[in-house]
Amino acid sequence: MPDPIFGDVMVAKFINNLMRRGKKGLAERTFYSSLDIIKQRTKKDGLEIFRKAVENVAPVVEVRSKRVGGATYQVPIEVRHDRRQALAHRWIIQYAHSRSGKTMSDRLAAELIAAAGGDGGAVKKREETHRMADANKAFAHFR
Repeated sequence: MPDPIFGDVMVAKFINNLMRRGKKGLAERTFYSSLDIIKQRTKKDGLEIFRKAVENVAPVVEVRSKRVGGATYQVPIEVRHDRRQALAHRWIIQYAHSRSGKTMSDRLAAELIAAAGGDGGAVKKREETHRMADANKAFAHFR
């Protein structure tokens, strides 16, 4: 089901990932207030910044462990679209939680702005994932 305000399925999935202990109303309030904070700080559409942030954080390749003849190799694999989106949501929320700030709305807004700008913890995580895949591309034939 799409979210009630924007009618967007990706926003609804993000809110569901943000939700803790079944408190969806709190998760919605947190998300929408963070979009308002983004609009105040950047003078741009909050939903547009959110989409750009998710696009910047979503990984293209990741490494998976594969056991071949008693040895375990980190094999780089392309990431499916739905998993890319899920990882991006998870990383944004994780790094927003670890940020310093007064409320979760402030922290989430700061992380989304940073991710849309190409920096922040979630983007660093993506770069680290890509670096791991690039370092282990010699094992790509085990795919």
